[in-house]
Amino acid sequence: MSLRENKTYLYLAIVAAASWILLNLAGLDEVSRGLLPAHSPDYLSKGYTKWEMNDVGTLKNKLLADKMTHYSDDRETHLDKPVFLSFSGKRADPVPPWIIGAESGLLSADGKLLLLNGKVTIDRAGTTSARPLQIKSSNLKVRPETSYAETDEWAELLSSSNRTTGIGMKLTFVQPVRLELLSDVKGKYETK
Repeated sequence: MSLRENKTYLYLAIVAAASWILLNLAGLDEVSRGLLPAHSPDYLSKGYTKWEMNDVGTLKNKLLADKMTHYSDDRETHLDKPVFLSFSGKRADPVPPWIIGAESGLLSADGKLLLLNGKVTIDRAGTTSARPLQIKSSNLKVRPETSYAETDEWAELLSSSNRTTGIGMKLTFVQPVRLELLSDVKGKYETK
């Protein structure tokens, strides 16, 4: 290398070092890091929709919300008026989806836990072998991966003119469907 080429590299190194020293002296790098609060959204969406397919490519779950806000610090997703739909039927034997709606919700960072807050309504349309079912409750924990939901709160089950209430509920909403009220169970049933 010639002396002239070395001078060019030397000048570039001096300019880079001087820029780095001035940046540190001015403290601009720390000011830019301190502007964002610790828990601030990194992105949001209005009219949010998320689909999950099963291993054969048919729709398994669908999550809708009026508004979705994602936070980078804890990677949680906050939802306004979420609606969760679980599809368990096969194409040959379609089963109506379970539709779970709430006032607000929180989806964990790994997507394995959906916390539905406030008033929660669970609906399943009737089939030839099952009556339509509506469940009213609050503060429901849903595990989409295993099609399971539970609450420690009061729950009311309505099917035709039958009404059952209780405190605490566990629900598996895939075949075989399993619904359990945990305590203080009371019912009013239609007689034939």
